[in-house]
Amino acid sequence: MNDFLQTYGFLIATMLQAGLLGLSLYFPLQAGQLSLASPGFYALGGYVAAILLTNPSFAGLRDTLGQGIFPLTWLAGAVLGGLLGVVVGVPALRLRGIYLALATIAFVEILRVVALNLTVTGGAVGIFGIPQTFGFQDRWQYIFLFGPLLALTLLFTRQLERSRVGRALRALREDELAADAMGVPPTQYKVLAFVIGAALAGLVGAMSAPFLNTWNAKQGTFDSSITILAAVLIGGSRNIWGPVVGGALLAAVPEVLRFLADWRLVINGLVLVVASLYLPQGIVGALARLTRPRPPQRPLAPAYEKQP
Repeated sequence: MNDFLQTYGFLIATMLQAGLLGLSLYFPLQAGQLSLASPGFYALGGYVAAILLTNPSFAGLRDTLGQGIFPLTWLAGAVLGGLLGVVVGVPALRLRGIYLALATIAFVEILRVVALNLTVTGGAVGIFGIPQTFGFQDRWQYIFLFGPLLALTLLFTRQLERSRVGRALRALREDELAADAMGVPPTQYKVLAFVIGAALAGLVGAMSAPFLNTWNAKQGTFDSSITILAAVLIGGSRNIWGPVVGGALLAAVPEVLRFLADWRLVINGLVLVVASLYLPQGIVGALARLTRPRPPQRPLAPAYEKQP
């Protein structure tokens, strides 16, 4: 077991992390909002954790809290991500469709440029030497952080979907005008879904900075936005398991096929194309359709006998 975790533990932790980032994009999609801002909040959470764990200005705080500094970075990443989600979400969510996607891409690029030009973020070089969470010796031990967080997030999402808020979000996704006419305030619920996704992305970023041991502006880019969106669409955007399956698949394929060198990226692209063409509801949606019982068939009308 130890050999297995030493070999594949880092990949499993990466798959769990990718599933969490997919879920951060799933919340705005529940309200019918095509947002690509998750990498921006993810990068923000990572910078918050990296600065708190390495900057000499916070040495006294680290000495006082000891190992408690790590949960503090998680809380700070989630809270700052949620607050920035409110600031960005209130004006941006008045847009729809591709215009909202463009606005959130611009937000991610603004954060990246700001990080490149600040001294506290390390500029283009970034921040190195981030200490491991709770003194972990191996990267696979982050399974014990990402795994429970993924389970709690799935449980929260399931309960949210069964609540009045979840029904309101689905109504907005299906038809915003009809939902508004029935008394569902669109802006309020769309901002709520956006903020939940932002807080989750900030939390995952704060956990990921020690996991990667370094943090720089490459963590929040336009490419990251497209990768996370592709994971959600491949897995399925209308089922809570879709982002998890899609994120895990896109994280695993390049690593499993590493022996193929550059050809693995070609196969990764083929997976994207095939899934987009033949799985419009994603992998989870296709599996659900296969396992769904067929509706009862109407009996055929009796054939009329020929008269002699």
